[in-house]
Amino acid sequence: MNRTFTCILCPNGCEIRTEYQGTEIRSVSGNKCPKGAEYVEQEITAPVRNLTSSVLVENGALPLCSVRLTRPVPKDRLFDIMAEIRKVTLQAPVQAGQIVIPDVLGLGSDVIATRDVEPI
Repeated sequence: MNRTFTCILCPNGCEIRTEYQGTEIRSVSGNKCPKGAEYVEQEITAPVRNLTSSVLVENGALPLCSVRLTRPVPKDRLFDIMAEIRKVTLQAPVQAGQIVIPDVLGLGSDVIATRDVEPI
């Protein structure tokens, strides 16, 4: 199978052409740095993503608090993680860095608040 990837690891945004069968990579071309080949390999064998979202805050100066994962997780689990995030409502005050969901779904990544929300 042939596929073109746009690398997102550096500002070059290389268009990387790849030939592969299943998870076996046969050729990679078009990358201007070694990171591009590593990116394509990960995308083919085990794609991961980071996730940002927001959660409701009760009694806060803001109605929502932004959250993010502490490390990337398997791409195919993003909807499952979002379902868990939607279950959460925080009580103000909220502090940036506060763990909102520890080890979400056992994936080794915490959901943390990324901003302070003061109480009203």
